[in-house]
Amino acid sequence: MSVSKSKPFTVFVEGNIGSGKTTFLEHFRQFEDITLLTEPVEEWRNLRGWNLLDLMYKDPAKWAMTFQAYVSLTMLEMHRRSTSTPVKLMERSIYSARYCFVEHMMKAGTLHPAQFAVLDEWFRFIHQQIPIEADLIVYLKTTPSVVYERIKKRARSEEQCVPLTYIEELHKLHEDWLINRTHAECPAPVLVIDADLDLSQITEEYRKSEHQILRKAVDVVMNSPNKLSPKKPISSSPITIMPQIRL
Repeated sequence: MSVSKSKPFTVFVEGNIGSGKTTFLEHFRQFEDITLLTEPVEEWRNLRGWNLLDLMYKDPAKWAMTFQAYVSLTMLEMHRRSTSTPVKLMERSIYSARYCFVEHMMKAGTLHPAQFAVLDEWFRFIHQQIPIEADLIVYLKTTPSVVYERIKKRARSEEQCVPLTYIEELHKLHEDWLINRTHAECPAPVLVIDADLDLSQITEEYRKSEHQILRKAVDVVMNSPNKLSPKKPISSSPITIMPQIRL
């Protein structure tokens, strides 16, 4: 397929810790016309030998500012990374970094008001001066208790100290941003997926979103002779996409 010179149809995959974002992206690995960008966790774990993720979880009062500053840098690099495909799926975004994680740190008192002001000014500068395209947000909606159990099962060393209350507070911030629209700007329409479902059920939800994303993106993806998706439209009802709202 010839490389399109237009900007790719960009999808942010958002959700709480343990909501299945990486698994969702892996579902789309079968498509040759989609670029997948997963959260740069390994970069956060190893910056010149320093595990910033671990330092932040163990001593957030000391390391939250440093960690979030580096998150902003790595996420910005992902946003700006060029692709040769017409569709780009990205795990989280600079928006959720600011509106959910930095916001939580500010409300919890983890960040000094001066530290929060610096991070917020960086975000405002990026938002105003550097184009960050978003065409669709996929929100993997989960129940805090469900993802809390998943986090314990996957046993990522840095997350062992994460309490349920933290997951609940992040859930509320995601809901207020993407569903209730009472907090911050929502930069694109939102497609909500029930990510509490078990693997056998959620695969069908992924298929629904697959067709929604590809139909909204570019016809060339649906017509690509090498893609592995079903040739016929799905018979089940489509997932509702919530419209974009700017506050």
